[in-house]
Amino acid sequence: MDIFTIGVLRRVVEALPEPQPFFLNSFFREEQREDSEEIHFDLDTGKRRIAPFVAPIVAGKVVQSRGYVTKTFKPAYVKDKRVFDSSRPFKRAIGERIGGEYSPAQRQQLLLARDLQDQIDMLTRRLEVMAVEALRTGKVVVKGDEYPEVEVNFQRHADLTKALTTTARWGESGVKPLDDLQTWSLLVSQHSGATANTVVMDLKAWQLFSADAEVQKLLDRFRGRDQLNPTVTGEGARYMGNVGDFDIWVHTGWYEHPDTGAVTPYLPDYTVLVISPELDGVRCFGAIKDEEAGFQALPYFPKSWLEKDPAVRYLLMQSAPLPVPYRVNASFCATVR
Repeated sequence: MDIFTIGVLRRVVEALPEPQPFFLNSFFREEQREDSEEIHFDLDTGKRRIAPFVAPIVAGKVVQSRGYVTKTFKPAYVKDKRVFDSSRPFKRAIGERIGGEYSPAQRQQLLLARDLQDQIDMLTRRLEVMAVEALRTGKVVVKGDEYPEVEVNFQRHADLTKALTTTARWGESGVKPLDDLQTWSLLVSQHSGATANTVVMDLKAWQLFSADAEVQKLLDRFRGRDQLNPTVTGEGARYMGNVGDFDIWVHTGWYEHPDTGAVTPYLPDYTVLVISPELDGVRCFGAIKDEEAGFQALPYFPKSWLEKDPAVRYLLMQSAPLPVPYRVNASFCATVR
């Protein structure tokens, strides 16, 4: 069996364990596939109106339908290309006992699965970075080689992004973090109609939050996890307890920045997110511009081929992703220091 055929590669990918990123799994659970090179998404622009009164004998008042705006974006392409060295199957695989226990053919299958898993993990981290950016700023900035920098603005209300200054910062005398959470949650409800009771912060923001006397008094660390919102889940975050109806999480995940190589946290220092599980986040994927993929819209498409001179095999993973918060005003971000 040729393990590098497209059909076999796709079966291997389907059998691999799925990564469990916190932000994608909690707030961008749905998937949308486009049969074009562009991604289309609708942003709800309807206001929170009330029905009009008229006299019983007067004709009904014409009311415009709830509005929305359709946005179009041609996503940047993810193309993870690797050289599959033909000498690798003759070397001991990671985890294999000293002296070897696998044949070269078995090692080749293990190495292929390992490389495919790494490609999927890298793509998932890219999506997680984009999802966090959308939650923090209401925008996603996309740039790459021969791809001009593009800002995808989801048009989140300006009230929902805040940087505390001077004496209003957490840790300053008289500042009450719980009052801030209440205010920010109400802002989300005001602009979206959604209930925002999931709070995610980085470790430094948590240290300031947990040092507050009122928080120490009211924080319940013992509520059973079975009482948590079941849609909020994934790796990289730790549940710290609840205050009233606020569930408090601390996120401590990192990734290697593709430009600098620096280990970078998903959440910058002193970041606090107040999010509603009703955000309606969607992972959108444009069509793969590859005849061998049938020009289908797929989350990712793997393929492999041989180059005859020099004699090497290439492994390529392609994707055209964009995480979209359809209910963009259902999230709030503050920098608290």
